[in-house]
Amino acid sequence: MNGTRVMNPNSIPHWEISGFVEYIGSGQQQDDMILPVPEGARAVRLGNDATIRQLLSVTRKKTYSITFSAARTCAQAEKLNVSVGPESGVLPIQTVYTSSGWDSYSYAFRARHSTAWLTIHNPGVEEDPACGPLIDLIAIKTLSPPRRERESGYGLSRVLAGNMLRNGDFEEGPFIFPDTAWGALVPPLDEDDVSPLPGWTVMSDTKVVKYVDAAHHTVQRGERAVELVAGREAALLQEVPTAPGWWYRLSFSVGDAGDGCAEPLAVEAYAARAAARVQHESRGTGGSRRASLEFAAAENATRVVFQSSNHHMKPDGTLCGPVLDDVALVSVRRRAARRLLL
Repeated sequence: MNGTRVMNPNSIPHWEISGFVEYIGSGQQQDDMILPVPEGARAVRLGNDATIRQLLSVTRKKTYSITFSAARTCAQAEKLNVSVGPESGVLPIQTVYTSSGWDSYSYAFRARHSTAWLTIHNPGVEEDPACGPLIDLIAIKTLSPPRRERESGYGLSRVLAGNMLRNGDFEEGPFIFPDTAWGALVPPLDEDDVSPLPGWTVMSDTKVVKYVDAAHHTVQRGERAVELVAGREAALLQEVPTAPGWWYRLSFSVGDAGDGCAEPLAVEAYAARAAARVQHESRGTGGSRRASLEFAAAENATRVVFQSSNHHMKPDGTLCGPVLDDVALVSVRRRAARRLLL
């Protein structure tokens, strides 16, 4: 090492490095900035054009999610390129969602071979080569994407006996580090990318949704839910096969995470030509309400879309929003006036 800079490509066990990589101790100071580490005593910092990578053993055709924690330091427009094999994605980290400065990000891929290189790269080039994000806590998890229930009938009479949505309860998703209280951020994806939240896609330019656990947040049902922390700048959606002219009921729970987000929270839901706005009067201590929306399908596939109607902040200045959980879509097999049932 030269000061904090790691000079040898193989000096960090199990990792290969290139570019300006530093080995940082918790509490280390840079100018007026103190660099914290969320777990343990050490982390790495990726400076100018820096990369860390590790060779993973995986199973072909299986789907995996990667979760890692990152924090900004002194660069202006920090972002990270994450890749596994030929797949890659850009994770914007300009927005900070926690008061500690650390967020956990998720990324997913489908294995093409029995081994794959996991690479995290900082493409930035700053006047100070040490300016770049800190990285700590990296985990890989096998995803088991839930399937829709078996269809019955043929042609236009084809219906699904249960929930037509995949992963409507959000129980399958990226790994959440048990000793962190900030969940895992699910980034926006291109249409063809693999989602770390199976069945669901986040549509946005740079914003995310937050995947939260019952150990640190109020979850309406089960152990996992989604907090819509980006207002109207991010939408959570899933496309579902439907029969044109048939009627369907979309039901869902809207609440707060019990994390001090004490503002009126509202979720906007869209399906086909129907729309609804569901408000939850939050005191920041948990609680939820159930709502449903009926609509007639206009196409062979219908997009179900959710977003928060506004931006919200907790008293510490960090972003928050309504929690969405227990989403179900069923065929009601009848014509009815479009309405919101509360």
